[in-house]
Amino acid sequence: MSGHSKWKTNKGKKNIADAKKGAAYTKIIKELTVVAREGGGNPDTNPRLRAIMQKAKEANMPSDNVKMAIKRGTGELPGVIYETAMYEAYGPGGVAMMIEVLTDNKNRTSAEIRNIMSKKGGNFAGAGAVSWMFTMKGYFLIDRSQGQEDELMNVVLDAGAEDMKSDGKNYEVFSTTQSFEKVKQALEAKGIKPQDAEITMVPSSTIKLAGNEAKQLLSLIDALEEHDDVQQVYANFDIPDEIMDKIAAES
Repeated sequence: MSGHSKWKTNKGKKNIADAKKGAAYTKIIKELTVVAREGGGNPDTNPRLRAIMQKAKEANMPSDNVKMAIKRGTGELPGVIYETAMYEAYGPGGVAMMIEVLTDNKNRTSAEIRNIMSKKGGNFAGAGAVSWMFTMKGYFLIDRSQGQEDELMNVVLDAGAEDMKSDGKNYEVFSTTQSFEKVKQALEAKGIKPQDAEITMVPSSTIKLAGNEAKQLLSLIDALEEHDDVQQVYANFDIPDEIMDKIAAES
């Protein structure tokens, strides 16, 4: 994968300002509302809701905000109705992108996303142009210092993971969406804390980038993720860690 999840982890270490925290809260509140509306407000019977509540906890969101967002979703409190949309696109270097949004006005959001793309060297693609490259998977990014490769592989495979890859700095573990919670619990039982643990869209192949194309693509992704309606950006780039570290330090 060597791409978006690592970039998010790098950027996440820098994004501590209150403004960034407020934007993150807005996105999580929208997600809580929609998932509660679609699957109910009980996290015991709605695993997607349980995962987002955990995300809210990790972001130190006040519990009252979480409860109110869920109640708006279940209809116990009045609130805005959000719709989900997924845009397919190409970024610099021909990188395939999937842009997931939650919005109360699809026409406005579509125009604003198109404007960001045109300014940052990307363009929309037709329906189905890139979605075939992506599969929803459970994903874990783990620092190599957390354990020996053979031992970790046994833990995650026994818990239902499909694959594990390693590089000089990290392990990447992949699972089905159904096995995500079991793998997460198995890691927690061993005291292993992933840098990133999420259900995400994993590409079947990647495009290697460096130099200006790498910088342009990451700038585009950052601009998209700063938009209030954008929940997730998935992309099939492969940029070496040292280049991502350098760009993150400069931005």
